[in-house]
Amino acid sequence: MSQNQVFADWKEREATAEAMVPVIGRLYRDRNVETSVYGRLIVKRSVIDILKAHRYARQVEASELSVLDTYPVIEALDTLNLNSAHVDIGKLAVKFRTEGNGRSMKAFLEEELDSVIGKEEHQGTDVVLYGFGRIGRLLARLLIERTGGGQSLRLRAIVVRKGKASNDLEKRASLLRRDSVHGSFKGTIQIDEERNVLIANGNEIQVIFSDGPDQVDYTQYGIDNALVIDNTGIWRDKDGLALHLKSKGVQRVLLTAPGKGVKNIVMGVNHHDITPDDNILSAASCTTNAITPILKAVNDEYGVENGHVETVHSYTNDQNLIDNYHKGDRRGRAAGLNMVITETGAAKAVSKALPVMEGKLTGNAIRVPTPNVSMAILNLNLGKEVERESLNDYLRTMALHSPLQKQIDYSNSPEAVSTDFVGSRAAGVVDALATIATGNRCVLYVWYDNEFGYSCQVLRMAQFMSNVTLPAFPKASK
Repeated sequence: MSQNQVFADWKEREATAEAMVPVIGRLYRDRNVETSVYGRLIVKRSVIDILKAHRYARQVEASELSVLDTYPVIEALDTLNLNSAHVDIGKLAVKFRTEGNGRSMKAFLEEELDSVIGKEEHQGTDVVLYGFGRIGRLLARLLIERTGGGQSLRLRAIVVRKGKASNDLEKRASLLRRDSVHGSFKGTIQIDEERNVLIANGNEIQVIFSDGPDQVDYTQYGIDNALVIDNTGIWRDKDGLALHLKSKGVQRVLLTAPGKGVKNIVMGVNHHDITPDDNILSAASCTTNAITPILKAVNDEYGVENGHVETVHSYTNDQNLIDNYHKGDRRGRAAGLNMVITETGAAKAVSKALPVMEGKLTGNAIRVPTPNVSMAILNLNLGKEVERESLNDYLRTMALHSPLQKQIDYSNSPEAVSTDFVGSRAAGVVDALATIATGNRCVLYVWYDNEFGYSCQVLRMAQFMSNVTLPAFPKASK
């Protein structure tokens, strides 16, 4: 292909992606239909982002996927009376190639999406963020991004302690607007000082100052039957978290840390253990979320006899910037200058979500001088022999086509480093080129954005608890 032909092909693809943008937006705003390409969300994305999402499919499926293939899917979706669904147009385009059987794209999609055509709208659930730290602000971004047609989760309020600065509200808005790791907020934020409200992309978010979880009357702000997401880390047992339920307008509580005396849930693994009677739940830790889905996948296929988990974890706000007193061993040393050996409860916590792993894992952690993205190294002894290629193929399939596809991602880039995984929405990403397998032993290297990836897991859990999880198409393989 000549240079002119290459450029002409690029322009055609670019123009096609541009034509897709308004349809993608209309489907989302009017019908609460999310669209993606092999798990890469394309709602509210640029033309280049859409083209890159298609390029990713070539990396993991070893076959070309173009916007020229997916545009007919988007066009046909726009003619259907869809409501509240997550549709992977990349997977559907590939499926149509092999299973279209002479049907039109519309007829093919009508059969694939039959269960969500003409479906009634679901009323949204009020959400309160109790705390507004690293996880709280990322959850705010995700909730605002996913507001859609108002049929899902609606961020109604954040609760914080009054700061010492006179311009407290402005400072909260600034922290939401700018982030040194995750970049700027995608949208606009206005401040209503008189009403103590932040307006983010049209969402009015009440800022409430309180000194305790049982001291707020949410109903006076029009908030009722709310899900409170406690991201302070202060209250971690059932009695402490139950204080939230004493505040008017609260129905359920979700903790963004390992909890004591409550169910610790890892989405994709044990979320079906949640019952309507569970009004206090924990989303476990970022590391537990990163490793448990992959351990489940490996155990299901090969059986895990025992193993060791070593976490190479970015420093957190709990550590000191310079050497100073800290109640924990070694954490008092300067976080930006040292690798710090510390403990992790993630290896033992896995069994709370995956009981079959009880007593099989040991674990440790090394905090390193990076602000975000961590790695878990899983050194496992298996129940049967395994080869590197077959293990990677299996994990790639789990990442693309299994019920764990939202939790497990897959990378085979020879140049991937930690910053490449900032913003990853998966709980954990298998680095296939680093996989070691010999006999009945394997070593897996799993990247995870310990802030954003974990926040995505919390959001998925909040959606499940509120019964607003979007059904995904095409349906995952069992």
